[in-house]
Amino acid sequence: MTTETTPRAVAPARTKRRRDLGTPRRLSRGQAILQGIVLTLGAIAFLFPFYYMLVGSLQTAPDTTIAGAFPNPGNLTLQNYAEINSRINLVTGLVNSGIFTGGVLLGTVVFGVLAGYSLAVLQWRGRGVTFALALLVQTIPFQLLMIPLYVLIARNYGLADNYLGMILPFAINSAAVLIFRQYFLQLPKELFDAARVDGAGEFRLLWRIALPLVRPALVTVLLLTFIGPWNEFLWPFLITKEASLQPLAVSLANYISTVAGSTANPYGAILSGAVVLAAPVVVLFIVFQRYFTSTDLGSSVKG
Repeated sequence: MTTETTPRAVAPARTKRRRDLGTPRRLSRGQAILQGIVLTLGAIAFLFPFYYMLVGSLQTAPDTTIAGAFPNPGNLTLQNYAEINSRINLVTGLVNSGIFTGGVLLGTVVFGVLAGYSLAVLQWRGRGVTFALALLVQTIPFQLLMIPLYVLIARNYGLADNYLGMILPFAINSAAVLIFRQYFLQLPKELFDAARVDGAGEFRLLWRIALPLVRPALVTVLLLTFIGPWNEFLWPFLITKEASLQPLAVSLANYISTVAGSTANPYGAILSGAVVLAAPVVVLFIVFQRYFTSTDLGSSVKG
């Protein structure tokens, strides 16, 4: 009698405890208000530099006081954008940055997906050692490899003043490999086993099953990778001497060091270029924010 009633008495308690652990604790009204205030202040602190940069790019004269953050409409103009565009050609710089960043994104995603899938799903000798090496690569600063890479790419390969020469050192990103590997590991093994029983090969598994389920990882890698080459200055500056091939970040740096001081409103022109450089990153993050913050892989296996 005792052996039959004990499990029935314990099971509801265990179920309740599990339900309590899985349910987020509701905040009181005061805690919710305090949380909202803290988050609002944090958002203002992070967004204010971008707002100030935008306002400064539209001012007819530089104003570094607090009042300068709230200009009157009569002090706003687009002349700063016209001024910097006449000196460095913003459209050409944007195109060069787009080609450079697009090539890096292509190489990073293709290699990251293939390597991450191999490390997470396939079974082969040396997989653990390869993963450890991918982790160790993260500790090597790019600046340490810059001179050997310059000698190899510019002198041995003859790729100076070439888009390919800019792209190659950034085409493989071990961080992307690690991100894809972790997402692929979250996919249920039964999903791949069932597809293999149906006759699907590994490339079909990757393309038709794995990739659609790791879209948050794909968008995360794209956004994180985009920011790096889009704002990269040092390597494109070293490998390119032709102004017509330089990305916008390099063109802006050259403008600041040589021309900006002679303009009527140097700060306005510099901030105008900074706004143009930052705008694509901000737009991409806003558009793909729900993928960037998502961790839901969907339900692929029932039962």
